[in-house]
Amino acid sequence: MEPSAIADISGILRQLVLLALPVLIAITFHEVSHGFIANKLGDPTAKMMGRLTLNPIAHIDPFGTILMPLMLFAFTNGQFVFGYAKPVPINPMNFKNPRQGMAISAAGGPITNILLAVASTLVFKLISSITFLPGGIAEKMLVPAALMLQQSVFVNVILASFNLIPIPPLDGGRVLVGLLPHRQAMSFSRIERYGFLIVIILIFTHIANYFVLPLVNFFLSILQML
Repeated sequence: MEPSAIADISGILRQLVLLALPVLIAITFHEVSHGFIANKLGDPTAKMMGRLTLNPIAHIDPFGTILMPLMLFAFTNGQFVFGYAKPVPINPMNFKNPRQGMAISAAGGPITNILLAVASTLVFKLISSITFLPGGIAEKMLVPAALMLQQSVFVNVILASFNLIPIPPLDGGRVLVGLLPHRQAMSFSRIERYGFLIVIILIFTHIANYFVLPLVNFFLSILQML
C-alpha cells in the first residue's frame, strides 16, 4: 500500500475517533430530551420503555446510527455523513393538547443540541486559554479533548439545523404541525408517511442545503460571539 493511501486511511480513522464520542453524546441527549419533555407533559411512554437513559446503547439504531454513517463516510472520504438514532416513542394521546405536546417535545431535541454546542464552545475556549508544557500530560489529554469539543460544536449545530427542516417526522415538521391551524395541520401531517423518503431526496439533490446551511452559519455566528 502506498504511503499516501496509508496516510488517507490514518486521517479517516483519526477523524472517526474524534467524531464518535461527540456524535453519541449529541444523539443520546437529543433523543432523551424528547422523552423527558413528553414525560413532563403527561406521556410516560419513553420512561416505561427505558428510553429516559443517557446510555447511548438504548438509542442506537444498528443500521441508521452505525452502518449507514460508516458506509457514507467511507464512500465519500468523509465529505458526507447521514444517519439517525432510534426514535423515542411518544404517544400524543397522553397529552392534554396532542398537537401542542408533540410540538414542544419535538422542539426539545434541537434546543438540547444547541445547548450542547454552547457548552462545547465555552469549554473549548477555556481549554484553549490554558498554556501547556510541550509534551506534558496536560497537553496529551487536553488537546484531543479540545479537538473533540470542536467536533461537538459542529455535530450539534448540524444535527439541530437538519432536524429543523419542516418535514415530518423531523422535529421541524412536528413543530410546524403544532403551529398550523387544525385543518392545515391535519393535511400537512399526512405527508409523514412519506417524510423519510422526501428527506432522503432533499439530501441527495442538495436541496436540503438551502435550508440547513443558512441555519448552521447562523448558529455558528452566534457561538463565535460567546
